[in-house]
Amino acid sequence: MSWLLADGKSTDQRYAASVLTSLAESGIAAGVPVTWALEIANVVARAEARGLVTEAQSEAFLEMLSGIRISPDSATFPRALVETLSIARRYRLSSYDASYLELALRLGLPLATLDSDLLQAARKAGINRYSKA
Repeated sequence: MSWLLADGKSTDQRYAASVLTSLAESGIAAGVPVTWALEIANVVARAEARGLVTEAQSEAFLEMLSGIRISPDSATFPRALVETLSIARRYRLSSYDASYLELALRLGLPLATLDSDLLQAARKAGINRYSKA
């Protein structure tokens, strides 16, 4: 969401931009939990309501997202109450954050995140942070 809000440390903004560029240039699909679009919609709606972004800025952001290959994981839902809950408990994460870690673990993929708690849990679980190849 750093892409929309342009907030955070400059190193975080550079990392977010590098992830976006990497995904756009490589054409690699980003695997996301099935709830991802709802999370995006929630952040957009809340940012607009708080006056942090305009509807035009949100629309430009959503247009940019449409240029990236996103692959929602349909197996997120059936794993939510067992595997994802177990990960949330083990690493003291929200169920939303745990769903990203569960997906990364299951598919053996690196995780692109700026969330320090999620990144720490990923490292403990043996998952690397995504970096441009």
